[in-house]
Amino acid sequence: MRLPRHYRQILCDGAVLLLLAFSAAAAGDELDKTIFLVMEDATVTAVNAETGQFFDLGISAKEVIEQHIVAKGVAIVVTNQRFAGVGLWPSGWASNRRVAGEHVLSAEAEDASAVIVTSNRVLSFNGRTGAWAEKRR
Repeated sequence: MRLPRHYRQILCDGAVLLLLAFSAAAAGDELDKTIFLVMEDATVTAVNAETGQFFDLGISAKEVIEQHIVAKGVAIVVTNQRFAGVGLWPSGWASNRRVAGEHVLSAEAEDASAVIVTSNRVLSFNGRTGAWAEKRR
Protein backbone atom coordinates (compact mmCIF):
# COMPACT_ATOMS: atom_id res chain seq x y z
CA MET A 1 0.00 0.00 0.00
CA ARG A 2 1.39 3.35 -1.02
CA LEU A 3 0.71 6.39 1.18
CA PRO A 4 -0.51 9.63 -0.38
CA ARG A 5 2.23 12.18 -1.04
CA HIS A 6 1.25 14.61 1.76
CA TYR A 7 1.33 11.76 4.34
CA ARG A 8 4.81 10.76 3.15
CA GLN A 9 5.94 14.38 3.51
CA ILE A 10 4.55 14.56 7.06
CA LEU A 11 6.33 11.31 8.01
CA CYS A 12 9.57 12.52 6.43
CA ASP A 13 9.36 15.89 8.22
CA GLY A 14 8.62 14.12 11.50
CA ALA A 15 11.63 11.84 11.06
CA VAL A 16 13.86 14.84 10.37
CA LEU A 17 12.56 16.63 13.48
CA LEU A 18 13.20 13.54 15.62
CA LEU A 19 16.72 13.22 14.21
CA LEU A 20 17.42 16.89 14.95
CA ALA A 21 16.05 16.57 18.48
CA PHE A 22 18.22 13.53 19.22
CA SER A 23 21.36 15.14 17.75
CA ALA A 24 20.76 18.34 19.74
CA ALA A 25 20.39 16.32 22.94
CA ALA A 26 23.57 14.36 22.15
CA ALA A 27 25.49 17.54 21.30
CA GLY A 28 24.47 19.09 24.62
CA ASP A 29 26.01 16.16 26.51
CA GLU A 30 29.35 16.16 24.67
CA LEU A 31 31.26 18.14 27.30
CA ASP A 32 32.31 15.99 30.24
CA LYS A 33 33.50 17.40 33.55
CA THR A 34 37.13 18.21 32.79
CA ILE A 35 38.27 21.12 34.97
CA PHE A 36 38.73 20.80 38.74
CA LEU A 37 40.22 23.16 41.34
CA VAL A 38 42.35 22.33 44.37
CA MET A 39 42.34 25.26 46.80
CA GLU A 40 45.35 25.67 49.09
CA ASP A 41 46.64 28.59 51.18
CA ALA A 42 48.70 30.49 48.63
CA THR A 43 48.01 28.46 45.49
CA VAL A 44 45.01 27.40 43.46
CA THR A 45 45.74 24.39 41.27
CA ALA A 46 43.59 23.76 38.21
CA VAL A 47 43.45 20.17 37.03
CA ASN A 48 42.61 19.44 33.41
CA ALA A 49 41.54 15.81 33.63
CA GLU A 50 41.34 15.48 29.85
CA THR A 51 44.94 16.50 29.15
CA GLY A 52 46.40 15.43 32.50
CA GLN A 53 47.86 18.89 33.10
CA PHE A 54 48.10 20.90 36.33
CA PHE A 55 48.24 24.70 36.40
CA ASP A 56 49.11 26.68 39.54
CA LEU A 57 47.74 30.16 40.17
CA GLY A 58 49.94 31.83 42.76
CA ILE A 59 48.17 34.17 45.18
CA SER A 60 50.23 37.16 46.34
CA ALA A 61 50.51 38.22 49.99
CA LYS A 62 47.91 41.01 49.74
CA GLU A 63 45.63 39.12 47.36
CA VAL A 64 42.42 37.62 48.77
CA ILE A 65 40.23 35.08 47.00
CA GLU A 66 36.66 36.41 47.08
CA GLN A 67 34.98 33.56 45.19
CA HIS A 68 35.59 30.72 42.78
CA ILE A 69 33.29 29.06 40.28
CA VAL A 70 33.83 25.76 38.50
CA ALA A 71 31.80 24.37 35.59
CA LYS A 72 32.46 21.41 33.29
CA GLY A 73 35.12 23.06 31.15
CA VAL A 74 35.98 26.32 32.88
CA ALA A 75 36.94 27.67 36.30
CA ILE A 76 37.05 31.29 37.46
CA VAL A 77 38.78 32.70 40.54
CA VAL A 78 37.82 36.20 41.67
CA THR A 79 40.30 37.97 43.92
CA ASN A 80 40.48 41.52 45.22
CA GLN A 81 43.08 42.24 42.47
CA ARG A 82 42.09 40.21 39.41
CA PHE A 83 39.88 37.73 37.63
CA ALA A 84 41.63 34.50 36.65
CA GLY A 85 40.22 31.86 34.34
CA VAL A 86 41.31 28.44 33.18
CA GLY A 87 39.59 26.19 30.70
CA LEU A 88 39.84 23.35 28.24
CA TRP A 89 42.52 25.10 26.20
CA PRO A 90 45.72 23.65 27.68
CA SER A 91 47.54 26.94 28.15
CA GLY A 92 46.98 27.55 31.85
CA TRP A 93 45.57 30.52 33.70
CA ALA A 94 44.63 33.79 32.00
CA SER A 95 44.17 36.86 34.22
CA ASN A 96 42.39 40.18 33.83
CA ARG A 97 43.22 42.98 36.33
CA ARG A 98 40.43 44.56 38.33
CA VAL A 99 39.77 48.28 38.05
CA ALA A 100 40.15 50.31 41.26
CA GLY A 101 36.86 50.44 43.14
CA GLU A 102 35.25 47.78 40.92
CA HIS A 103 32.59 45.65 42.65
CA VAL A 104 31.50 42.20 41.45
CA LEU A 105 27.74 42.12 40.96
CA SER A 106 27.44 38.56 39.64
CA ALA A 107 29.57 35.71 38.36
CA GLU A 108 28.46 32.51 36.69
CA ALA A 109 29.94 29.66 34.67
CA GLU A 110 28.40 26.93 32.58
CA ASP A 111 29.99 24.32 30.33
CA ALA A 112 33.07 26.11 28.92
CA SER A 113 32.00 29.74 29.40
CA ALA A 114 31.92 32.24 32.25
CA VAL A 115 30.52 35.75 32.67
CA ILE A 116 31.34 38.26 35.38
CA VAL A 117 29.32 41.46 35.77
CA THR A 118 30.96 44.23 37.76
CA SER A 119 30.05 47.80 38.55
CA ASN A 120 32.18 48.91 35.57
CA ARG A 121 32.30 46.04 33.07
CA VAL A 122 30.88 42.83 31.72
CA LEU A 123 33.63 40.24 31.26
CA SER A 124 33.45 36.87 29.56
CA PHE A 125 35.92 34.03 29.62
CA ASN A 126 35.98 31.38 26.90
CA GLY A 127 37.31 28.12 28.28
CA ARG A 128 37.79 26.68 24.79
CA THR A 129 40.20 29.44 23.72
CA GLY A 130 41.46 30.68 27.09
CA ALA A 131 40.57 34.28 26.18
CA TRP A 132 38.94 37.11 28.12
CA ALA A 133 36.65 39.66 26.48
CA GLU A 134 35.13 42.73 28.10
CA LYS A 135 32.68 45.53 27.53
CA ARG A 136 32.45 48.74 29.56
CA ARG A 137 29.12 49.46 31.21
